[in-house]
Amino acid sequence: MGSAILNAMVFMAVIPALCCANPPKDVIDVKGGPESVVWVVQLSDLHFSVHHPDRATDFTKLVAPALSMINPSLVLITGDLTDGKSKDLLTMKQNEVEWVEYQTVMEHVIESSGLDKSIFFDLRGNHDNFGVPLLGGAFDFFSKYSINGQLGRTGNVNSITLQTRDRKHLFVGVDTTMSVGVRGPTNLFGHPTDQVLSELDMELSHWDSQSKDPITKISFGHFPLSFSATSHSGKSLKDIFLNHSISAYICGHLHARFGKNLKRHHQLSSSPEFFQLNIHQLSSQPPVNCSTDAPTANEFWEWEMGDWRKSRAMRILAIDRGHVSYVDVDFKLGTKKTIILPTFPLDSQLMSTSSFRHEYECRAMGPFSYEAIRALVFSVSPLVSVTAMIYDTRPGYLSMVLEAPMIKLQHNTSRGDLYIAPWNYRAFEDPSPDRYWLQIEATDFMGRSTLSDLRPFSINGLSTKLSWTWKEFIVMGCQWAALYYPMLWSAVYFLLLILLIPKALLIFSNKHFTYKNKGFLNILGWVSQELCRVPLAWFGLVGYLFYLILFPWFIGQVFTDGKDKGYMTYMGWVIKSVNEDGKHEYVGSPDVMVVVLPHLLFVVFPAILVTGALAAEKQIYREHVLSLSGKKEDDPDQEEKRSLWYGNRGSRKSNSCVGDRWIRNVLLVVCLAICWKHFMNCRALIKAYEMNPIINFPGYSLTIPLLLAYTVYRTRRNV
Repeated sequence: MGSAILNAMVFMAVIPALCCANPPKDVIDVKGGPESVVWVVQLSDLHFSVHHPDRATDFTKLVAPALSMINPSLVLITGDLTDGKSKDLLTMKQNEVEWVEYQTVMEHVIESSGLDKSIFFDLRGNHDNFGVPLLGGAFDFFSKYSINGQLGRTGNVNSITLQTRDRKHLFVGVDTTMSVGVRGPTNLFGHPTDQVLSELDMELSHWDSQSKDPITKISFGHFPLSFSATSHSGKSLKDIFLNHSISAYICGHLHARFGKNLKRHHQLSSSPEFFQLNIHQLSSQPPVNCSTDAPTANEFWEWEMGDWRKSRAMRILAIDRGHVSYVDVDFKLGTKKTIILPTFPLDSQLMSTSSFRHEYECRAMGPFSYEAIRALVFSVSPLVSVTAMIYDTRPGYLSMVLEAPMIKLQHNTSRGDLYIAPWNYRAFEDPSPDRYWLQIEATDFMGRSTLSDLRPFSINGLSTKLSWTWKEFIVMGCQWAALYYPMLWSAVYFLLLILLIPKALLIFSNKHFTYKNKGFLNILGWVSQELCRVPLAWFGLVGYLFYLILFPWFIGQVFTDGKDKGYMTYMGWVIKSVNEDGKHEYVGSPDVMVVVLPHLLFVVFPAILVTGALAAEKQIYREHVLSLSGKKEDDPDQEEKRSLWYGNRGSRKSNSCVGDRWIRNVLLVVCLAICWKHFMNCRALIKAYEMNPIINFPGYSLTIPLLLAYTVYRTRRNV
């Protein structure tokens, strides 16, 4: 009897666990035509602000009618919903008024567009996490006012599947903001944890063993991978995305001011990656292997979209038989009457992949996928014509080689208008990936003509190599989380070496640096050596470097409520753990690099150089005075120094330059510039973390100005 009861209890405990082990995922059956295409809208970096009400006003006025016209299956808002900044942009913490405005605007947009609220997904950005000590706490306004929060999507990873008759389209959103959000500016990076990466991996693999339909996987988040750190185990978002060969990762964060080509093609690489020099990771494409046991290509596109804040940008992303394309819409000039999104052929610069090439070369394309040029056309007015035009660039100019009318596919119920133009696609095979360019023109009944952007295409799947500008490379091509510590220690060791090596030579060697020898390193060594002759300044700079490594830089308010303080080191902020009483933890690394590296490179390093230069100028001036007084006239070294620095012996102009000490005057201006730069940095930190420079960070704020002032005093004329 007891055994039977025990078995029954075990059975009752196991069955619910089995039922809940693999809960059903959110699936939307996409109804209506065109059946082969689904499309979604992405918005990012709204930055609704009490100081800039036009952002919310324009959003209400422009986005609601646009969504009504586009009728997307999903609307993805990828972070930085509110601004969280003061009017002077220096204090960064949560403002509930901005969150109330966001909630009000989104409710109006949802109602006016006629879309269902459940298809809207919003994510935290770093601005939405400024000064939030605990997710779900009193200052976590995202959980209270966001759409995800209102719909109970409380996890860091949320997914939705758009299902058509013959394909599934999986969208997985990932929130990688800090679990403990400190104030800006040291809240800049995404911080995926091992748990978040495990959940992301699970969501992306959900349909792998449950569906025979082809699956297109898209992930969306706020942070580009160049501003995403690794987890404690060393894993990254890129590892997960490559493992699943997702089609694209769409994100925000960077804003359009850095450039229009904030895109990056990722492929599997065995070497540690610090840089990617161009949009495409590999300079050449490997040959296609059509054997059945050939490994699939591990690759994906990363597309940063810009921002609503200033650019008023919106993106429409479409998946047409597995081919992913997008168009970015600019609302700075007002509403759009017609929007054109070519879905096939793909842009060979920013959308083509090696799997597309493999599909074509191995004749593995789906039926009818190559038989027609296709484009989605959204318009508020009836269209009278849509035309596809293909240009050949081989003659050296755009020569039209095809002009074909496009017809609209008819359906009993329609979600949008897909236009097609049958063509002989084999006629456009070419070894050049950018020989042929596509443009679509739509004309409405009022005679208004709208042209799509010209796009190069390669029907055989080749990719056009596109280079970043230097600004685009800095924000997209550099893996900043991986670069922080190498850059930090390189800077520290370099600064210590230029201080310690000349000192060691003065003490232990008869070989000294001199300005008689040419070369940058020699001049740098000579200047550093002269600095050693001002002992207090030299010891002060060496001690300051060790202070920056061994001690906290400053103590400030890191959260919105202003109750708990933390102290910052080069390894991050040290704060009291919200989960374990009495214990402390590091947060905000590598985010603190925005404070650490500029201070070392643009304050400490110039300060070392200018103090050494002041000491060197003092020595030159002293020798000049001695030469004028007639002392050591028989010293050949003195004569050589005079000829090197002041020209010929009789040069009145050179003697006047040294005698008037104009070089010193220039160096004094440089000292003022360094102090001004340091003062502005301190002012920003005072505002950001509500600090007193004398009480909270005297070592950081006062050391460099005092050392510069002392050096100026020690190298004055009458010393």
